[in-house]
Amino acid sequence: MALPEHPAERHRQVAGLFTERAQGTRSWDAPAPVAGWTARDVVRHLTEWFPASGADIELRRGPSADEDPVAAWQVHSDAVQEVLDDPETGHRKLTNPHIGSLELATAIDRFYTADVFMHTWDLSRATGQDERLDADFCAELLSGLEPMEEVLRSSGQYGPRVEVPADADVQTRLLGFIGRDPSWSAQ
Repeated sequence: MALPEHPAERHRQVAGLFTERAQGTRSWDAPAPVAGWTARDVVRHLTEWFPASGADIELRRGPSADEDPVAAWQVHSDAVQEVLDDPETGHRKLTNPHIGSLELATAIDRFYTADVFMHTWDLSRATGQDERLDADFCAELLSGLEPMEEVLRSSGQYGPRVEVPADADVQTRLLGFIGRDPSWSAQ
């Protein structure tokens, strides 16, 4: 099942899945696949880095991930969805010296929603929940990221590639590309 292409609808589905995983988390101190992170840190990352400068938006803030990770995520996710659902968002731009100027909804989709999608695996794996991701979106992300590998690695945002078998499924190849060990386990 492919995710919708419209940024607001794609965010609604991707964030909805992350919400299910957050609500299903029983131990927020469980180690996560990102070195040094816990399940709580996955939520912290997603709720603290966006919005970045250049977007000229102010999101409602909920409690911190330390206080209540589920509520922190829910308030943040709902606030991002409100921006994407706002008809005025179509006229807004995100300007950044590294990427230039993009429509705000496109920028949110490309950078933030994609990040939520990939971190859904981290939270799912950390907490022992269903970690399957949409294969079509995995393929779309992988094909968009691979040509920028050198830039991504030098940014410090992605760890070293983890080698996976050439015939691995697309989710496994995406995980390896972004620096995750698809066989990672907390044990």
